[in-house]
Amino acid sequence: MSRDYKQFEEGEYYHVYNRGVDKMKIFNTEDDYGVFLARLYENLYPEKVDQTKVKKNFCRKLLPTGAFSLNCYCLMPNHFHFLIRQEMNLSISRLILKVCTGYSKYFNRNYNRVGSLFQDQFKSVHVKTNEQLLWLSAYIHSNPSVAKMKIKNQDYPYSSYKDYYNNEEGIVKKSMIMSQFTSGKDYGQFVSEAERSIIEKREMRYDPDLLIDEEFEDIL
Repeated sequence: MSRDYKQFEEGEYYHVYNRGVDKMKIFNTEDDYGVFLARLYENLYPEKVDQTKVKKNFCRKLLPTGAFSLNCYCLMPNHFHFLIRQEMNLSISRLILKVCTGYSKYFNRNYNRVGSLFQDQFKSVHVKTNEQLLWLSAYIHSNPSVAKMKIKNQDYPYSSYKDYYNNEEGIVKKSMIMSQFTSGKDYGQFVSEAERSIIEKREMRYDPDLLIDEEFEDIL
């Protein structure tokens, strides 16, 4: 995976996403999802990691505490979505590189394979307005339903939506989004309405700028 080829700004929000090379599945088991989330967690909250209980190769050079705020995420079988705010002068590319490289090493070792696991360059969209921020949060959280998975979005275990909908604590920072809703159920209504719009746009083959580019129009 390429290093810092993108420009990110301190204090700004970004939708970051990538998928498996050749659209291959990057998560096959519950353990796979767990390992990926563990790599993400330890780089978001290095101060909470007991380094005596983690393999040395995963503990080296953890990113600084408070460098990023993860607002939303969804892990799907062959891709992932993050909504992230860069809090310091440290590129989001560093976070993605750390998480994906660590996970790729685990995946290749576990499945006896070699080579790249993810597409070389992850995609990112600079979130410029509050409307876009809210819409992207709903877009990310509606992935399971739009992909016609037989599970409610709020019950999907590999997404931050359950934290929002059920007012649970997880690895995401919810305040920016939830300060604009009266409750998790209120936010859930917003997600449901956005989901219907997403489905309509996909059926019409329409892809607005605040969604994703044409190369990734089938990423849901």
